[in-house]
Amino acid sequence: MVGHLLTVEFARRHRRELDGARGADHVPGYAGDLRYRSLEHDALGGMGLDAWVLALPNGKSAACLSSLGGSGAADAGPVVVDLSADHRFDEGWYYGLPELTRGAYAGQRRIANPGCYASAMQLAVAPMLDALEGPVQCFGVSGYSGAGTAPSDRNDPGKLRDNVMPYALVDHLHEREVGRHLGAPVEFMPHVAPHFRGITLTANMHLRTPATADAVEAHYRARYAGEPLVRVSTEAPWVSRIAGRHGVEIGGFTLSADGRRLVVVATLDNLLKGAATQALQNLNLAFGYPETRGIPLD
Repeated sequence: MVGHLLTVEFARRHRRELDGARGADHVPGYAGDLRYRSLEHDALGGMGLDAWVLALPNGKSAACLSSLGGSGAADAGPVVVDLSADHRFDEGWYYGLPELTRGAYAGQRRIANPGCYASAMQLAVAPMLDALEGPVQCFGVSGYSGAGTAPSDRNDPGKLRDNVMPYALVDHLHEREVGRHLGAPVEFMPHVAPHFRGITLTANMHLRTPATADAVEAHYRARYAGEPLVRVSTEAPWVSRIAGRHGVEIGGFTLSADGRRLVVVATLDNLLKGAATQALQNLNLAFGYPETRGIPLD
């Protein structure tokens, strides 16, 4: 999918499975005559576009990047936002979770969009980094849209009916991603559920010194004050209320009797703040626009 930022219009849409199909036939609310084209049909580097958003399977971005030229340097090639996991650990790429990393943006033309679960985990845990003692345990449940389009048990509504399916319970990619970018160990246990979209993430944190729920909530509110896409609530957020919304909700601050075990819940839409909304934030950042331009705010 390609966004032409000068006109704030899509110049081309690319999707292998829909080669030749009209975008309006597959995207609700779009009425134009733009058609999907397979990437193999174009010499990418010669198209003269300002920005590309790559939404390819992991391991597939190299050929596109080679055609586009340039690198992670600030003055080389078009802006590329990659939604895959291919470059989330690469030097020279900006890791684009703006609420936590916008201070590290220095004109990089290559931007790695964080994973959906990884975004929820980092936003849930980041305010408490200085207080942590030991690894954070994160239990996550995602809608099956997060399992991709290739048929599998994890995106089969029949197999998921009345079921919650655990998978990759140790050494998940997002576990390593979050550990790398937060600089703190995380133990992640993902599951997929019968709903289509939305993530609920419960983070269990052990603290060096006792805290109170009121103090923790106040700390989160202060940390995310002025962040239009982060909502902090006293009650635990519901995943059913985040579908179709562009931000993340964090709440449910609960502590053990001794005040040293904190549990926090975060929800986000894996297709929006976990992917497309964040990509648009990163494009706006790269082109000097207000970060939420084009993003409807609640």
